[in-house]
Amino acid sequence: MNPLPPAEPGPSAFSDHFSAVAAGYAASRPRYPDALFSWLASLVPSRRCAWDAGTGNGQAATALAGHFDQVIATDASPEQIAAAAPHPRVDYRVAAAERCGLASASADLVTVAQAFHWFDVSAFNAEAARVLRPDGIVAVWTYALPVLGDPLLEAELGRLHDSVRSWWPAERRLVETGYRTLAFPFPELAAPHFDMTADWDLDRFLAYLRTWSAVTRYRDATGTDPVAPAVEPFTTAWGRAVRTVRWPLSLRVGRMQRTARR
Repeated sequence: MNPLPPAEPGPSAFSDHFSAVAAGYAASRPRYPDALFSWLASLVPSRRCAWDAGTGNGQAATALAGHFDQVIATDASPEQIAAAAPHPRVDYRVAAAERCGLASASADLVTVAQAFHWFDVSAFNAEAARVLRPDGIVAVWTYALPVLGDPLLEAELGRLHDSVRSWWPAERRLVETGYRTLAFPFPELAAPHFDMTADWDLDRFLAYLRTWSAVTRYRDATGTDPVAPAVEPFTTAWGRAVRTVRWPLSLRVGRMQRTARR
């Protein structure tokens, strides 16, 4: 019988589930579609500065750098910042999303990629409103389980997910609802549908599975790898092929309202 998962931190605590696997996270996570960043850049009043909060390995930040003069990318984890991909227009900083240190009304765009559920949401929303320029854009997005396009692989992925279900941090439920239950006090814009895709062989896919926070917590607590029993059935079903893995994105986008002049 599996031991009980560890207790969850309080809502204001920094939930650090990735520092210990920062390098693997940077190497094994899929990339967001370029079309997402092009669309976001088309919405903003200018392209002087974007702030990427909870940047992790800098994946969104480096993509934003193709559209903005400057990107400030913050994360509360020094290890994640140390493993982030360098870019001449990305300024990486260790800082909490709720207290980022940016000047007021300094950013045209604020983004949160797969990290909103780790934040003190009310405090972050207030910080984003402070940092955004009038008519600026805030965008948060998330993704849950990948779509593999094969019933055998889907079934095996489901079994693995079930085996570690109790080890997901409590915040995982916010991912599975697409952030729809979280406060988002910005007038929302209709967003196109975006999928994240990756063409991977099985080794790359297994490396990705081992970056799941539930897998990391299980392994740290028990000393065993919950992915290991799935390797043989995945190998049988996957074969030697390179397959397209797809993650539908759940996206919320809002505009900072311009304050009426007195």
